Amino acid sequence: MHRDSLFYQLFAQLPQTLFDLLGIDTPPGYRFDSVELKQTAFRIDGVSL
Repeated sequence: MHRDSLFYQLFAQLPQTLFDLLGIDTPPGYRFDSVELKQTAFRIDGVSL
């Protein structure tokens, strides 16, 4: 999985940083994680072969 290493490392080590930048309190139970999502099928209609 490709990710922006600077921001990933920053938010992984200091997950409250995003909320500090927004000026709001960190929600209880918040965590930062890397997840992978499976892409659904991609269909192109009307292709001439």
